[in-house]
Amino acid sequence: VSQSRYWHQSKAIEQTAVKSRNAIIATGAGSGKTESFLIPILDTLLKEHSDGKLDPGVRAIVIYPMNALANDQLDRFRDIFAKYPELTFGRFVGPTKETDAEALKLNKNLPFLSNERPSRESIMQDIPHVLITNYAMLERLLLLPQWAGLFTGKLKFIVLDEVHSYDGTKAIEISMLLRRLKARTGRPEGIRCIAASATLGDRDSETDREDAAKFASELFGESFGAEDLISPKFDEQYRDWE
Repeated sequence: VSQSRYWHQSKAIEQTAVKSRNAIIATGAGSGKTESFLIPILDTLLKEHSDGKLDPGVRAIVIYPMNALANDQLDRFRDIFAKYPELTFGRFVGPTKETDAEALKLNKNLPFLSNERPSRESIMQDIPHVLITNYAMLERLLLLPQWAGLFTGKLKFIVLDEVHSYDGTKAIEISMLLRRLKARTGRPEGIRCIAASATLGDRDSETDREDAAKFASELFGESFGAEDLISPKFDEQYRDWE
C-alpha cells in the first residue's frame, strides 16, 4: 500500500496532537478522514487514562449534518473503539432509543460493545468520552435542561464532518450553535476544532486555501490559518510519500 494513502492522517495527528492546532482535513471520499480526527482524540483520552484522570464526561463531540451520516459512521467507530475498552462512546441522534433494552431490540438483539452507550438512558448514566450527534440534535440537547450534564469544561475537541454541507444561512446557524456550545462548556482552554470535508479547498490555488481557512474561522469562531488546511493539493511533502 502506498504511504501516500496515510499522508493526511500523519499530518492531522501532527497538527492536532503534537502542535495542538485546529485543522481542516480536506481529502477525498473514502480516504480515512474519520481516523484522521479520531486518532488525536484517542491519543488525548489515553493520556488522561494513563494519568488516572479519565472520568466520565464528554471530551469530544463529532457532529454530522444528518442522521444518515452519523449512522453510517457508527460501525467505523465501533471497529476503532473495540480496541480501547477503557474509552467510551455514544451516538445521540433522533432515533436513539430511551433504554438499552429498546436499543438492543432495534439492534436485533446483537450485543453492543461494553464501552458503547447505546441509549439515552445509558448516555446520561455513564456519560461517554466521545459523543456522536448531528447539528439538529445538538441544538435540542443544548436547549433542554435534562441534558445539561453532557456539556462541561472537560470538552477538548469539536469535530464537524462533511463541513462543506454548511453554506449560506445554514453556516450562520451552525456558527451560532457552536458558540452556544462553547459558552455552555465555559470555553475550555486548549479546545481543538477540526473540520473534515471531501470537497472543501478542492480548487488548487492559494486563494482557495485562504478562503477555506476564513470559512472555518467564521464557522467555529476560532482561529484557522491557511497553513491549517491539510490537503495533498497544497503540500509538496505529499509527493515525498508517494
